[in-house]
Amino acid sequence: MILRSYERAIFKRYVLPQRGEGFIFVAAAFSLVAVTLGVATLIIVMSVMNGVRSDLFDKIVGLNGHAVVQGFGGRLDDWREVLKQAKATPGVIAATPLIEQPLLATFSGRVEGVLVRGMTVNDIRRNDVLGGKVLQGSLNSLTPNAGNVALGSELAKNLGAQVGSNVTIINPQGRSTPFGTVPREISYRVSAIFEIGVYDFDKAYIVMPMEDAQLLLLTGDQVQMIEVKVTDPDRVGETLQPLAEKVAAKAVISDWRSMNASLFEALSIERAAMFVILSLIILVANFNIVSSLIMLVRAKTRDMAILRTMGAPRDAVMRIFMAIGLSIGVAGTIMGMVFGFSILYFRGPVQRGIEWLTGQPLWDPSIRFLTELPSKPDPFEIAGVAAMVIVFSFLATLYPAYKAANTDPVQVLRYE
Repeated sequence: MILRSYERAIFKRYVLPQRGEGFIFVAAAFSLVAVTLGVATLIIVMSVMNGVRSDLFDKIVGLNGHAVVQGFGGRLDDWREVLKQAKATPGVIAATPLIEQPLLATFSGRVEGVLVRGMTVNDIRRNDVLGGKVLQGSLNSLTPNAGNVALGSELAKNLGAQVGSNVTIINPQGRSTPFGTVPREISYRVSAIFEIGVYDFDKAYIVMPMEDAQLLLLTGDQVQMIEVKVTDPDRVGETLQPLAEKVAAKAVISDWRSMNASLFEALSIERAAMFVILSLIILVANFNIVSSLIMLVRAKTRDMAILRTMGAPRDAVMRIFMAIGLSIGVAGTIMGMVFGFSILYFRGPVQRGIEWLTGQPLWDPSIRFLTELPSKPDPFEIAGVAAMVIVFSFLATLYPAYKAANTDPVQVLRYE
């Protein structure tokens, strides 16, 4: 908004508090603080929600692929042929045979339910999610028939196991005897402890070479599924449609949207709800702008009347008060962005400080899925928030500016 020289002078005079106008200045300051807090809160919450969704997607999909080709009855007999067909499908960038079975693990009298995951040695070593944060040991020690396994960090903590410990895995479907089925128990050496970053995975996963998993489960040369990664996760259904037609008689394909539909849908709904609720803070701040401008107009009625008698047009008066309201909105937006980004950057110390003050955990991995508080600011989303605040601030100035511009000099100065 372009102001003339005399309009800028009046604008500066009205923005700074004058004698007897302290209450008006306090109301304007509260409006500025409200806009700042509203913008900061929106940026913080939306960035954290984006971070949660992004981290969950990267870690869940990074570990399980964008889709899985699962054989009927939980077994794929001719999995090598299916693997070849999957790799030959246009748009597929990787396909991996996989065994995944819920079992029991015991160590030092402690028993935990586990999810045994059998993968080829090359896939174990190339998986970024598994290798991204190995806390102890090395995944390179996982070789076929060596009797080594890798445990999730929370599972190792619950069992009390460390690298070098011997953990016993129990398969209830063991060998048959005249007295019934005897569970199969095999002892494995813990050679690595990893942290995926998703609590439910870290408390359950045991990773071992494919050959060891086949021996433990007595499946022979079979796998349960083949996980597939594609170039465009949002079009995974269209990409894998030709493969689904080829394997329809022996397997079914499930993609990441169907496997985690409830989780990601809940996150989307929560994200939209939080945006609407927190936007109310911006509306409250703009009501404060309206009230402070109305008080300023009432206090400056005589000044406006004198300006009008000196030849100032109505649009000049409107521009002055609109500039005052917009300056509050723009300043609050800038301050809110700085404050919000500062909180996001130092979110770790802030989280620990709040936990220390309250004595309560602010981010419980068993409830929040992720072990750390994530953040992923979206530049387009932040620009949208800033634009929304400025537009609301502009709308908040219209009524007070209109009232100021329609000041009748004759009525105001009649008894002067």
